[in-house]
Amino acid sequence: MTAPLDVLVVGGGPTGLALAAQLRSYGTRFRIVDRSTDRVHESRALAIQPRTLEALAGLGVTDGLVAWGNPAMKLRMHLPRRVVATRLFDIGVTDTPYPYLLFLSQAETERVLAERLAAQDVPIERGTELVRLEPTDAEVRCRLRRGDGVEEVVEARYVVGCDGAHSIVRAQAGIDFEGYAYPRTFLLADLEVDGLEPGAVHTYMTGIGMLFFFPLGSPATWRMLSMRPPEAPDAEVTLPLLQGITDRYTDDGLVLRDPAWMTDFRLHNRGASRYRAGRCFLAGDAAHIHSPAGAQGMNTGIQDALNLGWKLALVCRGAAPEELLETYGTERAPVGRVVRSFTDRAFTIGTSSNPAIRLARTQLAPRLAPLALRSTALRRRLFRTVSELGIHYRRSPVSVAGSRPPRRGPRAGDRLPDLPRGLQSRCAGPGYHLLLTGPRHLWSDEQIVAVLRGRDSVVAVHRVDDQGPWPDVVHGLVRPDGYLGYVARGARLAGLREYLDRWLSV
Repeated sequence: MTAPLDVLVVGGGPTGLALAAQLRSYGTRFRIVDRSTDRVHESRALAIQPRTLEALAGLGVTDGLVAWGNPAMKLRMHLPRRVVATRLFDIGVTDTPYPYLLFLSQAETERVLAERLAAQDVPIERGTELVRLEPTDAEVRCRLRRGDGVEEVVEARYVVGCDGAHSIVRAQAGIDFEGYAYPRTFLLADLEVDGLEPGAVHTYMTGIGMLFFFPLGSPATWRMLSMRPPEAPDAEVTLPLLQGITDRYTDDGLVLRDPAWMTDFRLHNRGASRYRAGRCFLAGDAAHIHSPAGAQGMNTGIQDALNLGWKLALVCRGAAPEELLETYGTERAPVGRVVRSFTDRAFTIGTSSNPAIRLARTQLAPRLAPLALRSTALRRRLFRTVSELGIHYRRSPVSVAGSRPPRRGPRAGDRLPDLPRGLQSRCAGPGYHLLLTGPRHLWSDEQIVAVLRGRDSVVAVHRVDDQGPWPDVVHGLVRPDGYLGYVARGARLAGLREYLDRWLSV
């Protein structure tokens, strides 16, 4: 038997591909397997949030995603007797290079990620499924089965289940998947629609529910999302069925045609009771599933992967203590719970037949929506939530404020904003990044060498003369996933040295 792998990645969707790309950037010994014989060609998830674009930039894929996507900026809310048109994100967001929601099908997202891995000679072993896990103290024995029936036993120090809602990793690791199913079934279709203003998100709010059309581009111009009508609970998903639903929601004379893909599905709201069991981890839909409200699912999964990947890589290299892996669940499980709660509230408001909620949707929303959408402050707050730019890890044990934390600006555990513009790109790529903001003479080369103590290969140093995102003289350590691990004012680096000694091995 060959030497054990560092990591076995189970699942070749967006979460698994993102994890594989990050592990590859560190030179980690891993394999990625997927039971499907091909990547998805349907759109499924359809939007990438700004924070995900930021996080993927260091892996060299964001430019490709942006080139293929549609940065939709307009929303048209079709309310009873009126249409409210607004710009989505023209709210003066300056701390991200991507102040928009990028509409791009999951199929194209997977293609871009897979092409990046192929360019780095990383094979995605499709048609290969995990059939059994046997954890030991030192590694996990994994039995794999190829499509031709041939089985293989692989040993890996860690296994990550990125294998979706029916995760075999989760089941064999003995992790519960708690939650419930929504009673209604939903319909999805990628198709052409005559009569819609192009390049905008269209929502129709009525007493019977909501109908959405999202600008997609590929494999069709539009994505349609709606509830299945109760009088046709088992009817085949056909173009006439979808046209009939559209005609019930609107009298705009929309004509549906040329469907590229149609399906129905039942929504669930479930979460793993824990994100780790011994040497097995969960990420993406294996850890949390919920309604598509707010386009959070794929994005949360990719960010799970990019939170875990660098930690696994550094621990496997011997550059970080095993305890670092415990912070994955500490940091990401609360995010998963918040996303499940947020999407559940949005889903309930949009679909409930409760008389009070229905009244709010059909009577109050048409009156209040125009006023709310005029509020830049409210739209900015909504953008920070939906875009996932507001996610932070301030309560994590690896988020440490020095004895003199900054009075203003990002804190330990916050994401590094792109201020000044281009700062994120300077701090992208594998490893930590030490920011020294202020006059250069405050830190001598000898002082920096003494603090790093041989960690130069894992910590890059950046001097930012214009003080970056803080108005004070500040030194901050940026984690490999773009969040601040340590921040303090002044030029004394004793606290930073203690942090490095605790979390980064020499």
